[in-house]
Amino acid sequence: MLDYKLVEAFAAVVGEGGFEKGARVLHLTQGAVSQRVKLLEEQAGCVLLVRSSPPRPTVAGQAMLKHFRQVRRLEDDLGAGLGQNDAGFDSLTVGVNADSLATWFFPAVDEYLDAEPVLLDLSVDDQAETLKLLKAGDVLGCIADRPEPVQGCRVEYLGDMDYRLYATPSYKSKWYHDDAVLEMVETGPILIFNRKDVMHEVLLTEALGQRPNLQSPFYLPSSEQFAPAIASGRVAGMLPDQQAAPFLERGEIVDLLPGHTFTVRLHWQCWNIESARLTAFTKALANGARRLLIQRP
Repeated sequence: MLDYKLVEAFAAVVGEGGFEKGARVLHLTQGAVSQRVKLLEEQAGCVLLVRSSPPRPTVAGQAMLKHFRQVRRLEDDLGAGLGQNDAGFDSLTVGVNADSLATWFFPAVDEYLDAEPVLLDLSVDDQAETLKLLKAGDVLGCIADRPEPVQGCRVEYLGDMDYRLYATPSYKSKWYHDDAVLEMVETGPILIFNRKDVMHEVLLTEALGQRPNLQSPFYLPSSEQFAPAIASGRVAGMLPDQQAAPFLERGEIVDLLPGHTFTVRLHWQCWNIESARLTAFTKALANGARRLLIQRP
């Protein structure tokens, strides 16, 4: 039987990024927290925490954290049902991809957040990376591009986001003199979110028939700044239709590869536990996504 006071100390150290910060949150001394973590490891019979800076959980520690957070989620639901939510707000940990956060995510859940005493603890990454947060137990649900459910989770299709390669008319005239030939694509500056972002390579390979060797990448890990950066005329870049629409209407940008799109199919994956709060949030998110995203079979 786990001593949840010990597990709580372990979770605080990981969540806050250190023993001192974890102790502050728990209103304990750093020595007391360190002792609790050590005792938990003795009871578990294995190392749960790598004493690095910041401390990080081992594989066994990740499993312990996931279990603790699921139990805490169920306890919070029970407390709310019994009228024991003294803080007034309930916190939900959610993984979300940057483009969804910059476009449709909040419009989808605004009504829910206005009506319910819920605070969101958001972790942001690429849609291909958010599942790592779910597998590690860092979030109770995430928006991802994988349709197959992670073990112990359930999945629901949200909708599609279509991306195209855009630039200003002046950029097009400078770098794309005729058609989008390989040499021009490889030479022209192109905007990329980060080094894990591969959607531009996929789209260009499909359009050109071979993978381009991009010589002038411009890295910008901010979805909100993508459209303004492309509209500046300095770079070409991939945008979802939702972000591109107002710039297209004003004639500030053009589609460099008409007829070629990169589609991201988004899904909501969350823990398969009987949580009323999680179920209600899932329903609100899915309903909102159906209004705002492209729906395809």
